[in-house]
Amino acid sequence: MRDCFAIYFEAGTHTLAAKVCAAACHLNLMIKRILLITLLSCFAAISALCADWRPLFNGKDLTGWQHVGPGGDTVENGLIHTHGGMGLLYWKGGKIGHCTLRVVYKMRDKNDNSGVYIRIPIEPREAWMPVHYGYEVQIDNHPETSHEDEYHVTGTLYSLTKPLAKPGKPGPEWNTMEITIDGPHTLVSVNGVKVTDYTEGQPVPARKFDFEPLRGPRPDTGYFGLQNHSNNDIVFFKEVSIKPLGR
Repeated sequence: MRDCFAIYFEAGTHTLAAKVCAAACHLNLMIKRILLITLLSCFAAISALCADWRPLFNGKDLTGWQHVGPGGDTVENGLIHTHGGMGLLYWKGGKIGHCTLRVVYKMRDKNDNSGVYIRIPIEPREAWMPVHYGYEVQIDNHPETSHEDEYHVTGTLYSLTKPLAKPGKPGPEWNTMEITIDGPHTLVSVNGVKVTDYTEGQPVPARKFDFEPLRGPRPDTGYFGLQNHSNNDIVFFKEVSIKPLGR
């Protein structure tokens, strides 16, 4: 760059070549500055986006979690491992709402049963209150094996909503479920595909089994938890994270 400016000043005349050289040097500096500012802005945006997700499972133990009902959960090789059931491992940190909950899980077998409970109105003391007064976002790719229909498939609000798609992957592949709780509106996507889009008050089918939830409205905020279904249904969870919605 100094050579270019030297040509410009030492030539003594404002030749066309000197002007072009000086302009090129100035343009080069501007491009570098713009690229640097753009890269820094992108890095800041990506960092802020990643920082919005807050992990609720530390990958080591069940600090912050409490189990109720039969069975239990352990942490093995950085994963929550369900045992027996039917029980519920709930987050003790309080009610959540106006957020997206991300759960990354896999089934031990080709198909296993579990679920993510949301909108539980009070802190659970046993496993059946969340069934009847919260919503279970189902994990079960083949409900027909237990004589249930598609209203009971992965990503639905169990027995309440018809799936918009069925993108659940069989075990032992990993699945990513994202549940958005936005006031009375619940959105569920599985592996990036929307499965449920439900707003309180929309029509739902009548109960078919006594183990299905009672019908009725759920609160805008509530406790949430992970179901351990039975000894025959083993599911592993490697991530549970939460992200607030934008204003």
